[in-house]
Amino acid sequence: MTKITNKWLEEKRACRKGANWFNNQKEYDAIKVLKKLIKENKLDWANWTIARLFNYKQRVQYAVYAAEQVIDIFEKKYPDDKRLRKAIEAAKKCLKNPSKENKQAAAAAAYAAYAAYAAYAENAAWAAADAADAAYAAYAAADAAADAAYAAYAADAAADAAADAAKKKEMKLKILKYGIKLMEVKE
Repeated sequence: MTKITNKWLEEKRACRKGANWFNNQKEYDAIKVLKKLIKENKLDWANWTIARLFNYKQRVQYAVYAAEQVIDIFEKKYPDDKRLRKAIEAAKKCLKNPSKENKQAAAAAAYAAYAAYAAYAENAAWAAADAADAAYAAYAAADAAADAAYAAYAADAAADAAADAAKKKEMKLKILKYGIKLMEVKE
């Protein structure tokens, strides 16, 4: 059982509001804390927490899962751009064999996916919402391939790719529930 403590929150540089919330409740078990955050609709805090609780493999799995939830948005809008798909595949390869070579390949794929994000995000500033969604999908894939530390960002970007507030919340919940499953397997 993984425990969350004040010391852990301090080491991870939790925001003051989050630390205060933690101190005003009675739970220390990480999974129970995450479920409580979700129940109280503190999804961003739950995402921040879960990404910091994960080991390297779990962070990459979480980021890949998030990116895969929205890759179709990007591929529908830009069917000939394979950079995001390659970024996700590179991250998966790194999961199977986290060698230096595979990590470098994943980093290169991430740079390509970030380039796609930058190009499409610029267009999204003046284009329709679906272009913005595609840009967020690109960002999620880039984070999946980049570095496991970006797992929380990948989940946020994936949720942002959803069309409206209800869909964004639904996507965040789906990704967080997957993350909790990853933690339950570990423990």
